Amino acid sequence: MKSFAFIDASNLFYGGEKSLGWKIDYEKLFGYLNEKYDTSKVFYFGGVELHNFVYDYQTNDTVPLKNLLKHLTEFVRSEGKNLNEAQLLLVSKHIQRVKFYLKLEEFGYHLLLKPVKLYSQEDGTTKRKANCDVDMAFYLMREKDDFKRAVVLSGDGDFLPVLKYLKKIGKEVIMLGRGARTAREIKQFAGDNFRDFEYLRERLKME
Repeated sequence: MKSFAFIDASNLFYGGEKSLGWKIDYEKLFGYLNEKYDTSKVFYFGGVELHNFVYDYQTNDTVPLKNLLKHLTEFVRSEGKNLNEAQLLLVSKHIQRVKFYLKLEEFGYHLLLKPVKLYSQEDGTTKRKANCDVDMAFYLMREKDDFKRAVVLSGDGDFLPVLKYLKKIGKEVIMLGRGARTAREIKQFAGDNFRDFEYLRERLKME
């Protein structure tokens, strides 16, 4: 059965290792999806910090990572002396994130990344957010004629209308989510086709 996987990174992996309690080996995850569900494509939806990197939204489906890495590296080289320690640490962290994404591409993930947007909070703090729900819903629908089974790694209840439609037109839908963070309606929809990501710890954790 031809299968595609769709990973909602901001939902499934929000908070990273600190939230999950263990570090994911993404090469193992890619291999697991291929071995368990025979996935021929694994889409990964997430966000990335741009730091004034400019690219054409109209012609690019995703942020061009190699160009962004070059931009960030040159930014640190030219402006690093003008940044305080916290700012320099933040940019360095974002460079490491881009390198992580490039490694995912090497593993075989099909990345669809959008810029992180900054939102000012009432308490004066800044919240960073890259909501990929619409993007992922679009690709679930766009790719529907090319797969028989969708393996959806998310627990977000906003996907329910799309998932119900896919099931209605005869697609098998497997939901792989974090039990405590998965919306009740998603669990009810998936029934026996719900898998708790937490139980994959021993198989997928980074050694």
